[in-house]
Amino acid sequence: MTSGRGDEDHLAAGGPARHVPVLREEVMHALDPRQGGLYLDATFGAGGYARAILATPATRVLALDRDPVAIAEGAELVRRAQGRLYLAQERFSNLAEAARQRGLADFDGVVLDIGLSSMQVDDAHRGFSFRAEGPLDMRMDSAGPSAADLVNTAEEATLADILYYFGEERASRRIARAIVVDRAKAPFTSTAALAAMIARVAPAKPGEMHAATRTFQALRIAINDELGELVQALGAAEAILKPGGRLAVVTFHSLEDRIVKHFFLARSGRGQAPSRRLPGEPDSPAPTFVLPGKQPILPSLAEVAANPRARSAKLRHGVRTSAKARTLEDNLLALARLPQRKVAQRKPAQRKLGGR
Repeated sequence: MTSGRGDEDHLAAGGPARHVPVLREEVMHALDPRQGGLYLDATFGAGGYARAILATPATRVLALDRDPVAIAEGAELVRRAQGRLYLAQERFSNLAEAARQRGLADFDGVVLDIGLSSMQVDDAHRGFSFRAEGPLDMRMDSAGPSAADLVNTAEEATLADILYYFGEERASRRIARAIVVDRAKAPFTSTAALAAMIARVAPAKPGEMHAATRTFQALRIAINDELGELVQALGAAEAILKPGGRLAVVTFHSLEDRIVKHFFLARSGRGQAPSRRLPGEPDSPAPTFVLPGKQPILPSLAEVAANPRARSAKLRHGVRTSAKARTLEDNLLALARLPQRKVAQRKPAQRKLGGR
């Protein structure tokens, strides 16, 4: 983080924050904030990255968060930024439109910190964690169906698919079946009840993570369409960055990282297999990003020791070229969706010849 002068000093310090931004120094190095630059923090949270960017003199930041609690708690930082920070409740998939509505364009940098903030995890009333009793909610924006709605109404096959693909849960079928059986007696309404059931039917081995970890991740991803949001945000960020602008993305599990890796490789030209083109066939699209250095960037041992929630974080980043932004490819969009179930085709009965 670059230290600023005058008003930037207190923005850099900002007082105690309940959320420690992961890989902050590495993200700032990737963004390389410049004096007077325009930046977009698409996942504001407690404002950790926004504060670090504002520490560079005369920078401006448009910050977004779909969580109304984060917006309310960010009001003080907006006041202290004295017109340099614009904060809006918005999904990061809609970042391009949020910028357009405010007359902002040609951004010097965009940062996305995918996943939950510590404030969301630590607030039992939000229902994101099974560590404490709370309602089975998990909604980031407190709108739409909750995790309880999904658990208590979805078909067994759909639940199994969600747990398997979004949580990489090996016991997905067993857990989905148990959910359907138990909800017929009483609906699931609390985090503790669901976690206890999972621990009963698919207990973790000694030394492994809690048995409910993958299920809670899967439900949260499904309820908030987190992977779909990520894909759309990557495409929108590409569109609003000016040549030389920088995109930095921090992920926390393999599903997110796979999408970001696929996006950057395809956009840099590294992910396109060579092919023999016919005469007159157009060349491959020009790269829209250059990928500096060795990636992904991982947290240091010291950071993990100080903040265990950083242990699975990965940073990938790119520098925007002058090539025209592309539309999102079907194979990238497919990474954010559940695979379509194949409907079994019944073969027509064949008549036996001769005899009965």
